[in-house]
Amino acid sequence: MRASSFYTAGVLVALLAVLGLAAPASAATAVPSALATKALLLDVATAGNRLVAVGEHGHIIYSDNSGENWTQAAAVPSRSTLTSISFIDSRKGFAIGHDATILMTQDAGESWHLKYHEDKGERPLLGFYMDSDGYGIAVGAFSKVLVTTDGGESWSARPLIEGSEDDFHLNDIFLDARSNVYIAAEFGTIYKSRDRGRTFSVVPTPYEGSFWSGLGLANGDVLIWGMRGNAYLTRDGGASWTKAETRTDRSISGGTQLSDGRIVAVGLAGVVLVSQDGGRSFTTRTRPRRDDYAAVAAGAAKNEILMFGVPGVETYDLTP
Repeated sequence: MRASSFYTAGVLVALLAVLGLAAPASAATAVPSALATKALLLDVATAGNRLVAVGEHGHIIYSDNSGENWTQAAAVPSRSTLTSISFIDSRKGFAIGHDATILMTQDAGESWHLKYHEDKGERPLLGFYMDSDGYGIAVGAFSKVLVTTDGGESWSARPLIEGSEDDFHLNDIFLDARSNVYIAAEFGTIYKSRDRGRTFSVVPTPYEGSFWSGLGLANGDVLIWGMRGNAYLTRDGGASWTKAETRTDRSISGGTQLSDGRIVAVGLAGVVLVSQDGGRSFTTRTRPRRDDYAAVAAGAAKNEILMFGVPGVETYDLTP
């Protein structure tokens, strides 16, 4: 399960535009780099006790000691920017990204196999989900949707909602504690599936801007976030929403819930937010360099987090 739920993540088209990135149209093998931990990283996920992160140039790195040391995956058959990563169990996982790239691993991220790629892929994939029966869905820019029914071996296109004319960017997929599937999208749009991604319906929200991602909380609540510091909380599956007090106008891109219940979110211009009341309100900090961050995971120590973004991966102490 994804640790950050950016784009969970996973990456947002909007964030890529801010950073001025374009993915190379190439499915060649990623080049080993001593700087893989210091280049742009866009999402992180857990595979058992292992952390696995993805980013530009097809970089995939993993750590078996809570981020103290990292190893670059040796066999990644893509140099496209990877935007999101998700694990089905402690071994099998998927990384997706530009050029509609879909990679699969069966060994917790050490080696990867290319399962889908478009040479002229102008719509990057941004969010991924697969259930225990092998049904999976990958979504992305301009309502790009690919599905698999055989555990990721083959993929085909479908509309998210049959007959819909929406052409929104589908920025991320995340689950709540009841295994409902949500997609964060543009124009205040949230899509929800109650049948593990087979069908979706629109969930009304009070916001008109872009949602970048969200997080299913341990108590069953759902928190969504996006542009200009906007975040909303629902306790009834999306029937009603309450605006969270984030005390920032910086866009929020990724978040996680720590084992002690605290919610930590990161975003553009160095913003770090922490909630101790279930997402109703946040304290806000700003990193001095004001780098853009995309994803966050728990670190080795109680108050330590790992932040992933423009500077690669960095450790940050939450102690006041």
